[in-house]
Amino acid sequence: MALGDSHTEGVGDGDDTTGLRGWADRLAELIAAAEPTARYANLAVRGRLAHQVRAGQLAPALALRPDLATVVAGVNDVLRPRFDAGRVAGEVEAMFAALTGAGTHVVTLAFPDLGRIAPLARPLAPRLTELDARIRAAAARHGVTVVDTSGHAVSTDPRLWTADRLHASPLGHERIAAAVAEALRLPGSGDAWTRPLPPRPLPGGPEALAAELRWAAAFLGPWLGRRLRGRSSGDGRTAKRPLLTGAAAAREAP
Repeated sequence: MALGDSHTEGVGDGDDTTGLRGWADRLAELIAAAEPTARYANLAVRGRLAHQVRAGQLAPALALRPDLATVVAGVNDVLRPRFDAGRVAGEVEAMFAALTGAGTHVVTLAFPDLGRIAPLARPLAPRLTELDARIRAAAARHGVTVVDTSGHAVSTDPRLWTADRLHASPLGHERIAAAVAEALRLPGSGDAWTRPLPPRPLPGGPEALAAELRWAAAFLGPWLGRRLRGRSSGDGRTAKRPLLTGAAAAREAP
C-alpha cells in the first residue's frame, strides 16, 4: 500500500499517455518476485499536502488492511509560504500511528538535500532539514522503517532527477525502489543502489547560471502561477491504483 504525493504516484517515470511507473510500482514488482501472490495498491496523488494525504488516503488504506505501507508526504508543504514543520510532521505521524496500530509495517523515506538538486531552492533547505528530523523522530516512536537515500552522494546526482528537479527520473525511481528493497531485506536486494554513476563534466560559471535561469522560467514560474491561482497539479485527479490487485505487473495502464 503506497500513500503520498507525486513522488509516490510515479511522476517522472513514464507519462500520462504511456502510464506512470515510479518507485512504489517498481518496489511492488520486486516484492512480487519474492512473493508472487502479493497484492498492491497505490493511493498517491500528485500535488497533495500532508493533511490531504491523511484526509484522503489513510481511511481507504486502513480499510484494505495492508501488511506493508509506504508513507511519504511533506515536500509539497515545504514549498508553501506558510510552512509549519510541526504541523506537517504531526499529519505524517498520525498516519504512522494509525497504520502501525493496525499491525501494518510502515516505511518512509528521508529527504535528500533540495539545495544540491536545485540551487535556487537552497533557501528552503532548512525547512526540509527540520521536517526530516521531526519525521525521523516520529518514525522512531512508532517503529517505522526510515529509508535514508540522502546519506549517499548519488542521491543528488542530476541524472537521478527530471528536468524539473522535483521528481525522480526513471533511474532515480529505480534506485529508490532498490533502497527500500534493501531496507526490507528482500531476496536479491543489496547496496548496489548506493554506487555513484560514471563521472561526467558538469556545467560551470555562466553555463550553470543560464541553466538555473532556464529552470526557473520553465518550472518555477509555472509552479508559482498555479499557487497564485489556487490551483494544484493534482486537481481533478484520483488514485491510479485504488484497489489491491496483483503486484507482479504493477505498471499503470495508459
